[in-house]
Amino acid sequence: MTKILAGRAALVTGGGQGVGQGIARALAEAGADVVVAQRGLEAATREAEHLAATYGVRAHALKVDVTVREEVDAMVAATVERLGRLDILVNNAGGSFPKRLENHTDEDMQGSFLLNYWSAFWAMRAAFPTMKAQGFGRIINLGSLNGVNAHMFTVAYNASKEALRALTRTAAVEWGCHGITANVICPSSTSPAARDYFDANPDMAQAILSQVPVGRFGDSTADIGPVALFLASEHSAYMTGNTLFVDGGGHINGVAWRPEVED
Repeated sequence: MTKILAGRAALVTGGGQGVGQGIARALAEAGADVVVAQRGLEAATREAEHLAATYGVRAHALKVDVTVREEVDAMVAATVERLGRLDILVNNAGGSFPKRLENHTDEDMQGSFLLNYWSAFWAMRAAFPTMKAQGFGRIINLGSLNGVNAHMFTVAYNASKEALRALTRTAAVEWGCHGITANVICPSSTSPAARDYFDANPDMAQAILSQVPVGRFGDSTADIGPVALFLASEHSAYMTGNTLFVDGGGHINGVAWRPEVED
């Protein structure tokens, strides 16, 4: 692959596994130096070592709880300090849990917004001065079809991810004049958590797969990574405020996502 990101610096939250890992590897393969931020330092360190050894880039691991503003601010500052700049910000860290809407507590909703919305807002706000000074920035936020299609029993996740899409579009409008683009990827790919869930719920997995037009589940490295690479590069300079559905066409008519929950 051509080193189209040589000289660029990237920060990927949740980059130690799953979608974040696939994106981090795509960016590194294209020549970007990468900071992998993860709540678990062991996973982040393992991935950073892999990136450095495999692609010959500078790669660093950071232990970060993205639900804590001070840690997010420190994460961005550490990235700029270690790599000398920050060109690409990938807000991938996130999570969900199944529960009926009426059973959600205030704490449930607040926790989801901290993880899926506030973490990205804090990171974007902290990265903005550096990106503005550079006259270049690429913000890639990970959304979810759960919110777009209003899947059942994940209202906290749905609402926080849709708020993230609104944040992204607003940043695209306000920051475009500074050479900063902001886009969303709504991915569908396997990950350790997804594989565990599908192994425990094979009927659900088959129902979902039957409604994916390309007939297979996505792969974080082969399918999601290259799209993030495009959004991170000069080639996407005239593309901002968009949501890209990287899901094998599953968004077209929706999929049968309906986890088991307690009454």
